[in-house]
Amino acid sequence: MDALQTQGLMQAIEARDREESELLVAALRSGQADAIDEAIATSKQVPLLLTVSDNGPQMRSHSTREFLAGVYIAQRFGRPGTPTDQPWIESLFGHIKGEHPHLETITDPALLEAELTLVRHRYNTIRLHAGIGYVTPEDEHQGRGQAIRQARRDGLTAARQNRIDYRRSKQGNQS
Repeated sequence: MDALQTQGLMQAIEARDREESELLVAALRSGQADAIDEAIATSKQVPLLLTVSDNGPQMRSHSTREFLAGVYIAQRFGRPGTPTDQPWIESLFGHIKGEHPHLETITDPALLEAELTLVRHRYNTIRLHAGIGYVTPEDEHQGRGQAIRQARRDGLTAARQNRIDYRRSKQGNQS
């Protein structure tokens, strides 16, 4: 709910007419892709968001489906045993678990939330990501990524030229 509130989506959810949305919500609760497609075509309403997840019990649970339907979020699942269907989240979890193993030992929800806030900040604003050219997601999101990558290329070109110039100057001094 915090994420929906933070992104301003709760207003969109509250603005929807529940009676007009009954068919869509029922289809979302069913979890059946065909029923969802039919409800969209019939009611002319679309889900607010689409979540793509793995087939874990947490994501397949009835309570998760009920919650997501209640806030107009459709679910789609990756193919079993195929983590490449959602590589972004697999990469995130792999890095978070590998770089912050202490998170798995935290049992206090408030402490875990505080730690995850710190991890999220580091992951998005400090940690360089190979998939986007070794800049931070924040740099890329703010439009600085291309300039940073270009400055690196320019720096490497200048360093190479400096090495060449230095070696040539030393070769001329040898007698």
